[in-house]
Amino acid sequence: MTENPFGGFDLNALLEQAQAMQDQLASAQERLAEASVDGTVAGGAVTVTVNGVGELKGVDIKADEFDGGDPDSLADLGDLIVAAYRDAKAQADALASQSLGPLAGGLGEPGGQPGPFQLGF
Repeated sequence: MTENPFGGFDLNALLEQAQAMQDQLASAQERLAEASVDGTVAGGAVTVTVNGVGELKGVDIKADEFDGGDPDSLADLGDLIVAAYRDAKAQADALASQSLGPLAGGLGEPGGQPGPFQLGF
């Protein structure tokens, strides 16, 4: 950090840097909200689409894969939707980590411990 001529830290430079980081974070979050990630299971029988922040955007089920009159088939369908969502959410989390990681860098300590400006959860 830069120091001002009167001693101590240059608060204006620090505030400018914080504002720039906040703008970059907001931009990255916007891009994530617009991103689309698919999770697919059972050879494509069920595909779930989420955005980059993990919000469910769509579910696609292949025709003739499930019998709507069979309770076991419907239970299987429910399980497959959950599995496809988990797959898509994991990909969305990885995308978010990749996009936001550089912005969050420097807030934590080596070894994954929370830094002075990071909550420990």
